[in-house]
Amino acid sequence: MSRAAVAGHVCWSYDDYEPFDAYAREFLRAGLEAGERVWYIPGRHSTETAEWLAAQAAASVLSSEQAYPGGLIVDPAAQVAAYTAATEDALAAGFTGLRVVADATAFVRTDEQRHAFARYEYAIGRYMRTAPMRAVCAYDRRELGDHAVAELACMHESSHAEGVMFQLHPGATTADAVLDGEVDVSVEELFAGALRHTDLAPAGGEVVVDADDLDFIDHRSLLILQQYAETQKMTAVVRTRLGAAERLAGLLELAHVRVEVTR
Repeated sequence: MSRAAVAGHVCWSYDDYEPFDAYAREFLRAGLEAGERVWYIPGRHSTETAEWLAAQAAASVLSSEQAYPGGLIVDPAAQVAAYTAATEDALAAGFTGLRVVADATAFVRTDEQRHAFARYEYAIGRYMRTAPMRAVCAYDRRELGDHAVAELACMHESSHAEGVMFQLHPGATTADAVLDGEVDVSVEELFAGALRHTDLAPAGGEVVVDADDLDFIDHRSLLILQQYAETQKMTAVVRTRLGAAERLAGLLELAHVRVEVTR
């Protein structure tokens, strides 16, 4: 099975559109073969994907205004509701789900736009944890720059963006999150921003961070997590295979972070 067939919530940044265009067609073709309704929201670039989709009965090429009716500063809750309705409509029409490729560059050019869209990316990721929806979000790296792309890419389940060291994406509830990759001093600002873009809400005073696929976390990143958890008046329970993280947390005597080593 191709990686496009099994992808969930993916970020792809590009400076050369052709490889992304090829991946988009593979991803959408997998959706058609699975009986899904597919949507393609292109950016400003001329591609072959729209022409290819024109012959597909289950496919639609939408404008940015059609796909994101709230305007250039996205309302996260409203946009998740719009995709929820679109997924439910697809199911009611006999499709097995909804599959989307969207170039969202136009919605993330300013800091205000990007912060709103990052919150939306995290929220729609949670919806896709349990709903029959899959999506690829594309960003033009030449226009946005590496740092802006990284702010968005790290909120996805997986990323084709270069230089993104970690992924912070949602679990099934607002009390669950997943942290993969490596978190160190080089990404501390990015990590702090990613935490602010989540909508974590504690259950019984705690949120659980599934960090079983985390490869490294340093003491500064644990302190950033401590500061965030303290601000939110909760305890972050980090479940990881990294014994060093447990020892660091113990040395730092963190009141709002508890590291539990998975065996």
